[in-house]
Amino acid sequence: MAEPEVNLKKTYDAVIIGSGAAGGMAAHVLTSHGLQVLLLEAGKKLPIEQELRSMEWPYDNAHRGFLPPDSHSLTFNEYTIRNPPYGAGSEKAKHLHSYIGSSDYVKNIVVDERENPFTGTNYAWVRARCLGGKTNIWGRLALRLSDYDFKAKDRDGFGENWPISYSDIAPYYDKVDLYLGITGVKENLPYLPDSIFQRPTKLNCAELTLKQGIQKMDRVLTQYRAGVTSEGLKHNKYRSRCYGRGACERKGGCDIHAAFDSPTGLIYPAMDTGNLTLRTNATVREITVDQQTGKASGAHFIDSQTMTDYHVRGKVVIVAASTLESARLLLLSKSRLHPNGLANSSGHVGHNFCEHIMGPGIAGRAKDLVGKAPTLDDGRPGGFYLTRFRNLAEKHPKFIRGYGFEGGSGSAMFPRGTDTHGFGADFKQEVRKNQGAFIGMGAFGEVLARYENFVELDPAVKDKWGIPSLRFHYKFGDNEHRMAEDMKETAQEMFEAAGFEIVHVNSRVLTEGWSIHELGTARMGNDPKTSVLNQFEQSHDVKNLFVVDGSAFVNASCQNPTWTIMALCWRSCDYLADELGKGNI
Repeated sequence: MAEPEVNLKKTYDAVIIGSGAAGGMAAHVLTSHGLQVLLLEAGKKLPIEQELRSMEWPYDNAHRGFLPPDSHSLTFNEYTIRNPPYGAGSEKAKHLHSYIGSSDYVKNIVVDERENPFTGTNYAWVRARCLGGKTNIWGRLALRLSDYDFKAKDRDGFGENWPISYSDIAPYYDKVDLYLGITGVKENLPYLPDSIFQRPTKLNCAELTLKQGIQKMDRVLTQYRAGVTSEGLKHNKYRSRCYGRGACERKGGCDIHAAFDSPTGLIYPAMDTGNLTLRTNATVREITVDQQTGKASGAHFIDSQTMTDYHVRGKVVIVAASTLESARLLLLSKSRLHPNGLANSSGHVGHNFCEHIMGPGIAGRAKDLVGKAPTLDDGRPGGFYLTRFRNLAEKHPKFIRGYGFEGGSGSAMFPRGTDTHGFGADFKQEVRKNQGAFIGMGAFGEVLARYENFVELDPAVKDKWGIPSLRFHYKFGDNEHRMAEDMKETAQEMFEAAGFEIVHVNSRVLTEGWSIHELGTARMGNDPKTSVLNQFEQSHDVKNLFVVDGSAFVNASCQNPTWTIMALCWRSCDYLADELGKGNI
């Protein structure tokens, strides 16, 4: 695809920083309104199909799918016992990656931790600097929030309400569903609104057993709601429908683009309008401000490869660099008019940081399926989602908010339960006999948004490009740990109710950041003294500055955030285009 060159003398209608779910959506919406848009991405445009190679068998890979000898991926224990930056002790590895970078297929998608250091409390920060960002490898679970989330303070008194209700965002959820495609089954739950679903996948035997076993407990298990098109999209030539190749769990990415990714889902169609200019290898170090008007005027960026410095101008600047990088960029953008960082008169930029707590889970075996003929279960983009059931009708005595479970079962290319002891023919027979009988699930719970959980600029440590790094001040609190205890207990209750043999119960809490669902560092609200953005993700302080990624979230809920990020961004960019047309920005 031919890409127009950046015109450094031109003032673009909008400059977008970041090309993931939020940046891609902003590009799609604004170009559809006819605006001339410049999209800046810090990483390169990867030949993603060559990277993922999902049709490659492990024995055809030089490293059987694992990292080459000069690379190392951080383990859970390393996150626990080491303090960031994580370079010390791993000198033998030329390249150091986050835990998600443990595969040969994603080593060029995730960042090198040495080039992108951070300091402070331990945190499993997963970053992907390439066109499309983490949408190239996301888990695909696409859930809506409800007024149980938007108005959570009304229910338990903690934190703040969002300045919007479900009715404000529902039409934009619909737009995202129809434009990008989503699979699932309607359940008519007020706390987990339904989408406009395409053809769903089917639950297998063990999953149906669990679904039926917990119904008497008033708990709901439904098909995995995947951001995947199962029926195809006639309006998008870059996407293809899912045809169940069974590669989803092996590589963490979709090189036929049935699963949503920002380049094929949003950016390439936006480029076809002729209104989008893309500049990759553009590491933004500062959002510039007009010293006369106080408005954002553009962005300084460094060429990620040549280290050359550039400045581009825009009528509007849209920050979509992902929650933590966006907070970092706002804090970096200090000036006479904004001494505490851009859009930070409230002092809340970097604060109210939240995400999802992970770790507690369970593995079991459906004894009636042992020895049965294997079924084909790895051709699905996900197994099941077990919805929130805490603090809905009844208040739990030990913690507020809720959690859900993701899980799956069935036969796959790489059998579950291979930690069974043994060797030789008898061992292989034992694995074959049991592989379709295993079922497992893990919990995702809401981490409360607290002012004391925050990030700031480190005064000494800088990244490869000489830009100050982030320093973390972030830990799970008592509410999260009490919730984690309940996750473990209810997982066992539900597996027992379904009649499963419990093989393993995991009670450990994974390191902060493991969910990859960073949210809340520039939250929206009606009061400029306690929030950074208004309901349209527009800065209270700088009217032509918008922050449209997960930074704007007021709380984390317990549902995965990607679909909500894009729905909010679509709504904000419709508003932006309208206001720009009226001359109000």
